[in-house]
Amino acid sequence: MDTTRRETPDDGGREDAGSRGGPPPNHTIAAVPPSSATDPSPAAPDGRTVLHPDGWAAPVGYAHGVAASGRLVVTAGQVGWDPATGTFATDDLAGQTAQALRNVVALLRAAGAGPEHLVRLTWYVTSRDEYAAARRDIGRAWREIVGRTYPPMAVVVVAGLLEARAKVEIEALAVVPT
Repeated sequence: MDTTRRETPDDGGREDAGSRGGPPPNHTIAAVPPSSATDPSPAAPDGRTVLHPDGWAAPVGYAHGVAASGRLVVTAGQVGWDPATGTFATDDLAGQTAQALRNVVALLRAAGAGPEHLVRLTWYVTSRDEYAAARRDIGRAWREIVGRTYPPMAVVVVAGLLEARAKVEIEALAVVPT
């Protein structure tokens, strides 16, 4: 018996990705390829399956889990500076986040991948309060740079980062179908 429900993790167009909705009735595991959300076949062309266990609240702005197979692309932590010069254009968390995301996407492109192949992100931020205050702007930057792909993510508050001006560092993991 097939107990999967197909749905795309989405923030519903809301700018505040912090509000959480509940799961749909009788929701078990969602097998959703983000690039083909309307394709009813179980095999996703991008090799990803979004995981959503029965009874869990629907995630907003991220996925609970992803299963994928293919060629692994791993980035080093990217801070919000210009990677060619090593200089920061801003001390604003949302601005640094936008640049860090551009850096991640540039690395993905160099590997023949794109944001749609992301399967995991870890964010390190230096201020929980600043992150909470900047969520709308960060969400806007995410949709502009990454699009409507919402992989599993962890956000970790740290005392500081190696680069003294850095307010955020983002590590990414992507899987490109082979």
